Amino acid sequence: MNPLLILRVHTDPRLGFGHIARALVIQEQWRLLGGSACITVSGDARARLVGRGVHPFTDAPLPCRTVDLGEDLHAPLPEDLKAEARIVLYDHWDATLADVQGGRPLKVALMEDEGDAHEAADLLFQPFLEGVSWPASPLKVVNGRKVRPLETWNGTCRILRGAQFIVVDPQALQARPRREPLQPLAVHKLLVTFGGSDGPGLAGRALEILRELAGSGRWTGTCTLLDPSGAERKPFSGCKILPSLPGLTRRIQDYDAIWCAGGLTLCESLCMGVPVATWGQNARQQLMLSDIARIGGCLDLGEGTEADPEATAEALEQWLGPEGQETRQEQVRDGMALVDGMGASRVAQELWALAST
Repeated sequence: MNPLLILRVHTDPRLGFGHIARALVIQEQWRLLGGSACITVSGDARARLVGRGVHPFTDAPLPCRTVDLGEDLHAPLPEDLKAEARIVLYDHWDATLADVQGGRPLKVALMEDEGDAHEAADLLFQPFLEGVSWPASPLKVVNGRKVRPLETWNGTCRILRGAQFIVVDPQALQARPRREPLQPLAVHKLLVTFGGSDGPGLAGRALEILRELAGSGRWTGTCTLLDPSGAERKPFSGCKILPSLPGLTRRIQDYDAIWCAGGLTLCESLCMGVPVATWGQNARQQLMLSDIARIGGCLDLGEGTEADPEATAEALEQWLGPEGQETRQEQVRDGMALVDGMGASRVAQELWALAST
């Protein structure tokens, strides 16, 4: 058995690069099971690179087949590709009923759906949208099969909920410390990043807040700010502005804390025991971050585009300084318990089981 998995993704300034990054991790786990994979991508200029089989950040060849579907978020899958495949996973946040129907007669899975498209699918992964904290036991028997609390159904669609299915880069799992790392008295090195495109422009807002904190002596650490469009921004003393940081996963643990949005960097930081403050990029993402903060995994600073600068500065001042040490330590503990780094393997195994039916 060498089933072909189609990973249908999209990238643009609104969605960022995280969906493609997640697809690359899932395809690796799928191939380890013995299958083959093809990433079909739509979106902006980075999608053109991926469609040519080139990693958009490193320019290295991608490890699996790719197909460029153009700019349209809902571009259909090529019929000749569908004829080769066994299953398709839609991972672009805005899958529609037409997308799901367009994937037939393949088995169809979705990654995140807050609408009703999944009702026509076979499997839905909800790592965030229905709450991140779902226990794996106790088991109960429903219609002759064992069901875990994290599992439910909507019609014929099986839904798997919670942090067990949060996907991180394998490097994050390899770097995950065996023991909970101890927090310094204050944060001396801060990394700020809101994604490879930062469509909402949060990096510039964050820069001004940190500039005020540093200028008034309310925080005395150093900051690396990743801003893909910030070439003309003026850093303050102790601040370095870069368009990106190659090998970001490997660099996360170089910092005492991270300020980011709700993407892959957040999940990898939680997995590796680095405390995180978050700004949501939109209302939908903010709901996800609130759930993580509710169980102690991060410092929730609200929706970044709507946040009050002084209120954000006050919260950061406390969190970055000695008063925040205990809170950061608790967030490390709770974050590592939430994201164990095995989510990609679980997703691939569930897709494999579906493809085998």
